[in-house]
Amino acid sequence: MDYEISPIEFATKLRQSQGSSDLNYKEKPVLLDVREAWEYQTAHVEGSILIPMGEIPSRANTELDPDAHIVVMCHHGVRSMNVAVWLRNQGYDRAQSLAGGIEEWSRTVDSGVPRY
Repeated sequence: MDYEISPIEFATKLRQSQGSSDLNYKEKPVLLDVREAWEYQTAHVEGSILIPMGEIPSRANTELDPDAHIVVMCHHGVRSMNVAVWLRNQGYDRAQSLAGGIEEWSRTVDSGVPRY
């Protein structure tokens, strides 16, 4: 599994997981937002969970499933890549960074998500 996933590819996976009645289909991916609370309040993707980057080491093991497909998002993709690499090193083998962050998501998937 690549360390990055494009917003379009991730949106496709989300739609497939929501519309699938196949019990063998993989679970819905988790969208983990690692920006600060003020950034999340400014703009976020519906259904994402917020754990700011600085809190990941203390919260990951109690709040995240190591077997889940976790897609990490930040503003432009730098923080999310750092967190995805850290998660992979902790045994979260299906962690990926959302390439381009919420900025690219807003440009290519959902223009209703504010850009800042």
